[in-house]
Order: sequence, then C-alpha cells, then structure tokens
Amino acid sequence: MAVQFTDLNSEQGLKQLDDYLLTRSYITGYQASRDDLSVFAALRHPVPAEFVNVNRWHSHIAALVGPSFSGAGVGVHIESGATSAATSRDLAPPPAPETPVPTAEAPAEADDDDLDLFGEETEEEAAAAAEREAAKKAAGAKKKESGKSSVLLDVKPWDDETDMKKLEECVRSVSMPGLFWGASKFVQVVAGIKKLQIMMTIVDDEVSVDNLIEDFLISEPNNEYIQSCDIVAFNKICEFPPLFLLYARVLHLHLKDMLELGLVQILGLNPG
Repeated sequence: MAVQFTDLNSEQGLKQLDDYLLTRSYITGYQASRDDLSVFAALRHPVPAEFVNVNRWHSHIAALVGPSFSGAGVGVHIESGATSAATSRDLAPPPAPETPVPTAEAPAEADDDDLDLFGEETEEEAAAAAEREAAKKAAGAKKKESGKSSVLLDVKPWDDETDMKKLEECVRSVSMPGLFWGASKFVQVVAGIKKLQIMMTIVDDEVSVDNLIEDFLISEPNNEYIQSCDIVAFNKICEFPPLFLLYARVLHLHLKDMLELGLVQILGLNPG
C-alpha cells in the first residue's frame, strides 16, 4: 500500500514526515528504494534543523543518491499544498525496464558488496534506534499506582460441627495478585457457633471483592466449610504526606487521642 504525505514544502508536511521517520530508516521497507528517491526529490533544501528525523534520513539518502537503488518500492503519494483536499500526485517513477540478458561481451555485474550498502545502518542510526527503544520501554514501565483498600470479612460456617481451623485455612489458601490476608479472630455468634472475622488488604485495580467471595470463598471446594461470607467494613487506605505527621507532633496529639479520633488505623500506627 502506497505511503501518502501532504505538501513537503510546508511546515505541516515536514512535521508529518518527521513523525513518520521517528521509527524508520527508510520510507518503505528495510533498504533504500525509489520511494526514498521520490520523497528526497520533493523536499526543499535545506531542510529546517528542527526536523531532526528528516535531516537524519536526508543525510543518509544524500550519500546513496544515484540510479542504482536496489528496492523496487511500492509508490508514494505527496499532496500539494493548494490541492491537498482533492488531488494528489504520485511521485513514484515508472517501473524500471527489464534488465537485458547479458551477453558474453557484457561487463561483469557489480560486486554484491555495493548493494549491501543500501541495507546497512550507520552507527548514528543504530544509536538513534536504540535510544527510541529505550524510551519506549521506559514509558511502558511508568504505571499509575493503584489505590488500596482495607476490607473486614465475616465468614460463617454451616453449623457447630464445622472445623473452624479448616475454615480459616480455606480462606487463607485463596491467593491472587493484589490480595494480602491480615489478622483474624473467631467471634461467638450463638451458643456453640462461631464465625471467622478476617482482615485483608487489596489493590483496587487487581482484586474485586465480590468476585473473590463468589468465585473462591463460597465455591467448591471451600463451600464444604464456608456457608456464607459478608463484607463488614470496606475502607480506602489513605496515605497522608509526612507534613501531616509533623503537624500531629506539633499539636501534641497523643496516640490515645488519635485512637479515639480513628486516625491510628488510618495512619497505620501501632499504639503499643
């Protein structure tokens, strides 16, 4: 499929070409072709220095300009500034005539090493490609940190004969990315029957509490011990900046007072 550009003598056209060459060494394919020659001929000289990728490509093609480009090309359309909305002109040259069959008196063909020049990258191009690849990896590695939540669950057995230790083992056996089990205790419900209260911390973008309960806790094989599971508390974990702690010290807020205000759990402090 032919590549199409707008007027290359305009700033917009040069910007389009510069963006196109950001990840390419040639207009089409992996070696210089007639497409490169077509675009090269359409460019004004000199190319403004702000278009770094166009200048890099232009310098490389300038060193290779000649009638012996090895690639056939697929054709490239460049629209003129005045008629870009309606027409375009195909700058690709007509197909090359068939090469005549060499005779006994014909000179020897050019050395293959000459043709290899079109497929080689210069040290500058290789370095530029490595920098672009590194930049892409760095951009992909930057991920927005997901929020976290603290959840308190009530896990109830079937009856007073249910082994509560096995029940807790079933709960803690559930493992997935972003799920962290915390403290737990057995709470008396009625005479002879207890329930398990257990804390967990989840990464919001990775764990759905509803799916955790329905697909893991009250499904086979865990439903042999677990009759039901309810959410008692669901709180977002807030990370206060260090300046908040400084204000707390200045105001002489004691841990006992903070506990009454509900701040100890939020800040993750241990009153002991």
